[in-house]
Amino acid sequence: MRIATFTHDGRRQVGVVSPDGQQVAPFQLSTEQAQHGALALVEASVRGERLPASGPSLPLSAVRLDAPLPRPRRNLWCVGRNYHAHAKELAASVFKGSNENVMEWPIVFTKVPECVVGPHDPVVLPGAAVSEQIDYEAELAVVIGKGGKNIRKDDAMDHIYGYTIVNDVTARDVQMRHQQWDMGKSFDTFCPMGPWIVTADELDGRRTRVRCWVNGELRQDGPTENMIFDIPTLIETVSRGITLVPGDVIATGTPAGVGMGLQPPRYLRAGDVVRIEVDGIGAIENRFQ
Repeated sequence: MRIATFTHDGRRQVGVVSPDGQQVAPFQLSTEQAQHGALALVEASVRGERLPASGPSLPLSAVRLDAPLPRPRRNLWCVGRNYHAHAKELAASVFKGSNENVMEWPIVFTKVPECVVGPHDPVVLPGAAVSEQIDYEAELAVVIGKGGKNIRKDDAMDHIYGYTIVNDVTARDVQMRHQQWDMGKSFDTFCPMGPWIVTADELDGRRTRVRCWVNGELRQDGPTENMIFDIPTLIETVSRGITLVPGDVIATGTPAGVGMGLQPPRYLRAGDVVRIEVDGIGAIENRFQ
């Protein structure tokens, strides 16, 4: 099932997308519930409740897709350097010398929820006075269903509600300047998300493929089997001593081919368009301005 959050006639709604991708049937949710996107459905699933009734279908072309979780309840969990080739390409960059322990523990940081935007919304460049090194990172993201603390790797897949796509947009110079990464990752509009959530009964995130194009040029192409730390390990790690809650988002890392890793580096400029596809989910596409 594909759960989309969308705006129609000025009203935010949540619905199920038809198998052919042409229609969306809105669920009967309160205005307050709909403001939080798919979160009400995630929480209901954990309680074992049935899906709410749905109304007449709308053409998908007649609605504006929002992020499936337009404002996550707290920071998004993110994982750095989690594909073998990506870790290698950054080992030759300004990260040189910082990869010694990359195989021992996942690198985990966060992005503030306020940076989330929709799958086709513009991404606003902060200006040269703030950063001149804006980069893209195509990622599969896990949406947690059943929460928990100290979740065992063997049980982790049972805690997934579904999957979506994020672009972990990054100001590289700010990331390096502050050493800890949250600021360079959290500028306004720096987390396009969508186009919807695909539930875990229809997709196994351990066996899919992440691709990214910049202005039509394929830059990233990596199967999730190439992750250094697989999805169960990431859930086990993030939940160590920390209680995960329904609707938490874990961005699982990006394949090789980011702008910083190219020779010479190629950062984003106004007018650039970044498209990200994940097999079994769909695509997001955002213009930088």
